[in-house]
Amino acid sequence: MAPTRGAGGGVRLPPMNALEILRETVRVLRGDPHAFTSILFLLLCPASGCLLLSAAALDGTVVLPLARRLLVAAAASGLPLTHFVRQLAHHLAATLVSAVVSFPALLTLLLGARAAVAYSVAAVYAGKPLAAGDITLLARRAWPRLAATYALGCAAVAAGLVAFFALLVTACSTLKAMLYPPDIVVCAGLFTVLAYSVVYAHTIIICNLGGVIAVLEEVAGVNALRRSVQLMRGQTHVGLLIFLGSTIGLAFVEGLFEHRVKTLSYGDGSSRLWEGPLLVLMYSFVMLIDSMMSAVFYFTCRSSSLDLLDKEGASVEELEMMRADNSDAVR
Repeated sequence: MAPTRGAGGGVRLPPMNALEILRETVRVLRGDPHAFTSILFLLLCPASGCLLLSAAALDGTVVLPLARRLLVAAAASGLPLTHFVRQLAHHLAATLVSAVVSFPALLTLLLGARAAVAYSVAAVYAGKPLAAGDITLLARRAWPRLAATYALGCAAVAAGLVAFFALLVTACSTLKAMLYPPDIVVCAGLFTVLAYSVVYAHTIIICNLGGVIAVLEEVAGVNALRRSVQLMRGQTHVGLLIFLGSTIGLAFVEGLFEHRVKTLSYGDGSSRLWEGPLLVLMYSFVMLIDSMMSAVFYFTCRSSSLDLLDKEGASVEELEMMRADNSDAVR
């Protein structure tokens, strides 16, 4: 869908679903491919490499011991150590390790990429593509606001994770103490995981949109997240679908990396020399599309908010006209 211009010259996008936002993202990507390709190779590829390689490099020394501790805690709380629980513990341990080890890269490269993507998308909509130097300068200026918002989002996710673990252990331990069968304990654990997944998804989409707001509207922290919640009213389902699609894409590439690079190779292992960088590039591209979709989603939400304000303004004008007519009739 082609954007239109509002009365103030700003871009106006019609309400879109997740698939239409993806199509619009592809259109924006074609609008300035040089800028987005530069962001992909210079910023996102190193960040993706840190994320994927950190857990693989520390698998035997850090990830496995942490996974064992998680399994011990799960067994103590009453959860049966099924294959699914073991896989979940290992995946959670790998995710935590990669997030902690790669945090400096995420704080610099990833946030710089998100700021550059937001400005590049805005430039495409403005019809004035920015030079690389201008994007770099703007991204550096926006980085403190984006970093503050990102840190607040990380704190919210960490608090939610701690609350999830506490609730999971409490629920499973209570059911175990009440001598419920293991199947009931597993069901309680699954319901807890489902509830946390819903809360986590909402937190991520609010933080992603808040990051775009921190870049383009020059607000940060709590104000950016509050603005994100306000803009996303009525379109939360679209944000959830965007999050779901991005999560599936990233998980698919992570699975390929786990299978093709970490545990499988052909002959002398030379296949890793080209499959590893290719999967890092694929992971980076999914991250680029996710950041661009968040920016497009911001413009659709803002356009819907402006349309609502225009309708409210028109309603106020109609009420004032009716009052004036009534006053004239009384006179």
